[in-house]
Amino acid sequence: MKLHGRSVLVQDGNVERALRKFKKKISESNLINDLRDREFYEKPTTIRKRKKSAARNRWRKKLAEQQLPKKLY
Repeated sequence: MKLHGRSVLVQDGNVERALRKFKKKISESNLINDLRDREFYEKPTTIRKRKKSAARNRWRKKLAEQQLPKKLY
């Protein structure tokens, strides 16, 4: 696996700081999420279904937030 531009130099023997910087670079580049997504094959129809379901849930949540609260009496 090649890590282009994702390297950190250890300065003054401070490994902890270098490790924090490296973790930050990896998380900003979204590398871990890409690897998790590619770990198993997912059929295109399954991807579409999952995304459509997530969009539907977001829409329901948005509508629920706009509703007036139920009467508590």
